[in-house]
Amino acid sequence: MRPALLLLSLGLATFVFDRAEAAETRPNIVLVIGEDMGPDTGAYGCKDAVTPNMDRLAKEGALFTRAFTHCGVCAPSRSGMVSGIYPLTWGGQNMRSKVINPPRPFTEKLREAGYYVMWPGKTDFQGIPEKNLANSRELLVNYGNKPDLKTPPPKQPFFAYINDSVSHESQVRANDAAHARNTAALKPSDRRDPAKVELPPFYPDTPEVRREVAHYHELVTAVDYTLGRVLAWLKEHNLEENTIVILTGDHGRGMPRYKRSPKDTGTRVPLIVRWPGKIPAGSIREDFASWIDFAPTALTLAGAPVPKEYDGRCFLPTATHPPKYAYAFLDYMDESFDKVRSVRDPRFRYVRNQAPGVDEAGKVAYQEVGQTMQALRKAQAAGTLTPLQALYFNPNRAPEELYDTVSDPWEVKNIAGDPAYAAKLAELRAECDRWVAHCGPLGEMHADELVKKGIIQPRDEKYVERATTGKVAEETPAPAKKGKKNAK
Repeated sequence: MRPALLLLSLGLATFVFDRAEAAETRPNIVLVIGEDMGPDTGAYGCKDAVTPNMDRLAKEGALFTRAFTHCGVCAPSRSGMVSGIYPLTWGGQNMRSKVINPPRPFTEKLREAGYYVMWPGKTDFQGIPEKNLANSRELLVNYGNKPDLKTPPPKQPFFAYINDSVSHESQVRANDAAHARNTAALKPSDRRDPAKVELPPFYPDTPEVRREVAHYHELVTAVDYTLGRVLAWLKEHNLEENTIVILTGDHGRGMPRYKRSPKDTGTRVPLIVRWPGKIPAGSIREDFASWIDFAPTALTLAGAPVPKEYDGRCFLPTATHPPKYAYAFLDYMDESFDKVRSVRDPRFRYVRNQAPGVDEAGKVAYQEVGQTMQALRKAQAAGTLTPLQALYFNPNRAPEELYDTVSDPWEVKNIAGDPAYAAKLAELRAECDRWVAHCGPLGEMHADELVKKGIIQPRDEKYVERATTGKVAEETPAPAKKGKKNAK
């Protein structure tokens, strides 16, 4: 062989070898989601938490103190995560509105880059296509009390999505028999005494409320057991060193004034990430990280190009250009209309209310079934709500709200009218204007207009029925079924 051809052959062989070696050393990514689960873990300082696996993950990796999603309900939150683009941009802001020409999931690009994608169970993407979402829809590990699976790891770098619905809103309010099944794996020491759990100031102190709060914390422990199974599976297959484990939730806890709220209670989520050798153990990350960042982060780690239209940025192992703000919105929640835009900086939250005459609680039949919501309604009717609790039902919300989340972590004292904060109000108002303009005109259209323009399909008729009757089909929810798609 001539020298030039020999050198060319050797160069090509080296190139192919380098590509193969790079593919083998690219990290696996495991994303564990507790549905309707806020940052209620021991590592986040929750006194009612029993979460040893989550706390261990934080000790071995990084705990993000300013992690947020862009919407306090699952479908818009999840659709932004899987598309990498704010749903306001493409008409996906209204809960369970199927967009006719949506963006495609980032996992398609992961697969093109050579990753094996596992995505069992819940999708709920506002119309984003699922045909090429994943290579497999099978579980990596079993949830709950079933015998553990013996799933072999893929032979190539993989992305595994694990969504545990045991902490979902429907299970917080489930009857005692269903709750016992959901939490059968818990030890006696994992149980909570309803009389001792901490209540937020916007809840009345009743046995029914305490029961649901205690149930919620026990369900978070059940999610912790699922995380433990994942960690054990990785160790069993000697995958710990080259696997990024991400623990998060899709929005706040599935209870009134948490889920569906654009405030911290609805949009602040847990985010704990372990990546041995890349992320120092016991790190505390105070920069913003958001669900809109998951798509560009996964593609960057996979060595795949990030589409220019993506709104987020890579935050692992570090964020090269941390964002200054996090954003949130609220539009239709099932049959209940509202319109809110919000901006959060490291300390302050700005809220813009654009639906006059609508209170913060709304009238969501799915939420009204819960005992906590019924206790709130009962106290409202009896006139026994405290002034702070009554804010949730105030139909005369201020057009603008501003909260100091340090001195007022529950975001109940509106300081927008205080001259001392005029400069901060103007800053966040301008940033909200900029973000809304960035998202474009579809984000400001009413759902009916989006239907007329052919952006979304007509909304589900069940919402019309709910708005008329105020009832859901099943008012005593059954326990969640693992792998079932689109549980509300």
